[in-house]
Order: sequence, then structure tokens, then C-alpha cells
Amino acid sequence: MLSKKCQYALHALIYLGEHQHSGLVFISEIAASKKIPKKFLEAILLDLKNTNILGSKKGKGGGYYLKKRPDEIPILQVVRAIDGAVAMLPCVSLNFYERCGLCENEQECTINHLFGQVRDETLKILSKNTLADLIKHQPPVDSSVASSPVV
Repeated sequence: MLSKKCQYALHALIYLGEHQHSGLVFISEIAASKKIPKKFLEAILLDLKNTNILGSKKGKGGGYYLKKRPDEIPILQVVRAIDGAVAMLPCVSLNFYERCGLCENEQECTINHLFGQVRDETLKILSKNTLADLIKHQPPVDSSVASSPVV
């Protein structure tokens, strides 16, 4: 299951992608727009910065920005940066492998085999889709509607 932290990361990245031509974006702006707790968002953005997805500028006029174009950021990179393993079982993980200890021979384990296939299909889908794909499927941002009060 995708963690809440990873869901927040994707929402924050979509926001940054939608505003990539506006310059640096404040954490408070993302937090308010996407209803993400600010302190939690700070940790998420730091993780994304440490994995080279985001850049930042400190001080007055500072904020965050995408280091690459949205079409150059595969969703797999974001999921791995935030949640780590993609596999549902540690015994089928490519990067975080751990022996499960429940079967004698993993090569003959039908559970291992099935969840290895699930991992492979998940990797294919997450590798093929990018942040640009998520942005494309967002409802259009209308700044006049967002700034006017709802009556």
C-alpha cells in the first residue's frame, strides 16, 4: 500500500509541476493548497531534495523547484525515494531483499512467484508513468476561481 507520506509527496510534486514556470514555491503555499501538514511536508520535501528530484533556495524569496522537467521524473523514482521497497513481500524485493523464512525453497514457492509477478508489473507501470502524466490528468488550475471566495 502506498503510504500517506508518498501520496503527499506526489500531490506536492504535481503542485510544483503545475507551477514550475512561476519560479520558486513556498512550502506554506503547497501545504495550504494540498492540505498537507506543513511540518510533515517539510520532511517530505527534504527527502525529495536529497534524492535530487527537487532543488531549493534558502532565505528571503526562497522555496522549492523541480530539478528536472515533469516528463523526466518517473513515478517509480518518487515511490522509491519516499517508501523504499516497491515489492509487497521482502523476499521478492529487488533492492530491499530479505529472506522470509516461511518456505524451504523460494524458487518453488508459489506465493513468491505470484508476488514477483506483481512486483514486475508494478515496476513497469511506475517506470513508464511520469510526473507529467499525473499533471496531465489533473483538472485545470484556474487562478481566478482559486483566489475568489466561494459564496
